[in-house]
Amino acid sequence: MAHAVVILAAGLGTRMKSKLPKVLHPLMGKPLVGYCIDTAFASGAEKVVVVIGHGAELVRKTFAGYQNLEFVVQDRQLGTAHALAQAKPALAGYPNSVVVTQGDTPLTRVETLTGLVEAIGDAGMAMLTMKLDDPSGYGRILRDEQGEIVRNVEQKDATPEQRAIREINPGVYCFDHTVWERLEAVDNNNAAKEYYLPDLIKLYRSAGKRVVSTESTDPGELLGVNSRQQLAQVEQVLISRLCAHWMAQGVRIIRPETVYIEPTVQLEADVTLWPGVILRGSTKIAEGAEVGAYSVLTDAVVEAGARVKSHSVLESAHLGAGSDAGPFARLRAGTVVEEGVHIGNFVEIKNTRLKRGVKAGHVSYLGDAEIGEDSNIGAGTITANFDGKRKHKTVIGRGVFIGSNSTLIPPITIGDGAFVAGGSGINKDVPEDALAIARARQENKDDFMKRKRESE
Repeated sequence: MAHAVVILAAGLGTRMKSKLPKVLHPLMGKPLVGYCIDTAFASGAEKVVVVIGHGAELVRKTFAGYQNLEFVVQDRQLGTAHALAQAKPALAGYPNSVVVTQGDTPLTRVETLTGLVEAIGDAGMAMLTMKLDDPSGYGRILRDEQGEIVRNVEQKDATPEQRAIREINPGVYCFDHTVWERLEAVDNNNAAKEYYLPDLIKLYRSAGKRVVSTESTDPGELLGVNSRQQLAQVEQVLISRLCAHWMAQGVRIIRPETVYIEPTVQLEADVTLWPGVILRGSTKIAEGAEVGAYSVLTDAVVEAGARVKSHSVLESAHLGAGSDAGPFARLRAGTVVEEGVHIGNFVEIKNTRLKRGVKAGHVSYLGDAEIGEDSNIGAGTITANFDGKRKHKTVIGRGVFIGSNSTLIPPITIGDGAFVAGGSGINKDVPEDALAIARARQENKDDFMKRKRESE
């Protein structure tokens, strides 16, 4: 059924202790209110209106790329009914139902919103309810003998008997198109002197309209975020959901309570994630690949059967099928590793292509380079790609052996099958199949240290 969604997100968020608007605090890779917006559109909303306050311009800028999304400002915090009223100009003349959600409840499910839209039928108002063992802080639902909702009472205004009621109002509603005229009749005759949305219950009933409800059995989906602690709590729920989803798809996650996975990550069956793994952004890990303990992957691609060993970092890098990297390897932006490549411990690679079968086993820096098939990069090799002003490229052919502790000073090309002797500083091209040596001849001075000690 056609509907619009209004998200109430104008709260100041003072308990976050931050200059950043509460609704923009990052939650697993995107702003907090972004989850609410995406859920609203996923429910089939034709238009989404977000009521904002503090940091309005920054919020608008953050979501500038969205279609059918509009922002309105609540300058004064006068209650939820007052907040909804600010959306009236944006939805003037809208003929269908309007769903209202809270901008600090990112776990609300799509099914919850669509369920309310389906439930309203010919009623004037549908509201979500929930039963909690500890309902403290929430408005309580009052029903008559026939089970019809007759009133919501806020905790501040509730009697001791009413506070004992376990059925609560978490603040998610669906109204018919007459809601705007009924909002004008809401008053603030309550302890907080605010205009409350639940007061619409009596106004709809007075107009002969029914008020219906749907019940949520998942308390987690309505967890609100008003503090850093609550943000962490919500994040853990999201991570648990994602881990459960991926394990159901055939991913092995060892100690899932220690793993961090953002919603944009893609995994295939038989992937193995060891404890402490962090997966961010557009990371994709293919079938049978393995990510070792405490590795961090951001916008990375790991192809089938590849292994990222423990404590490695991949940032906008591509690790080919059957290759391995680490432990303690760093693959930076622009790194492309083809099939069957071995990258060992403490190797850093940036903007470099390593072709099939390359080996770089130990303590090297390879930047702005192209390395041909089956070449071997000795321990301590450095491509000195930066001259203080510009970056330069190193090209290494296929089947090349680079001896340990060599420095390659580009721009330079080392031909196929060449051999660079260990400890060389190479600043000229090396022809195919040549041996390049660039170091001073060793000289031993007999008894030099003995004479030095005796003279002291």
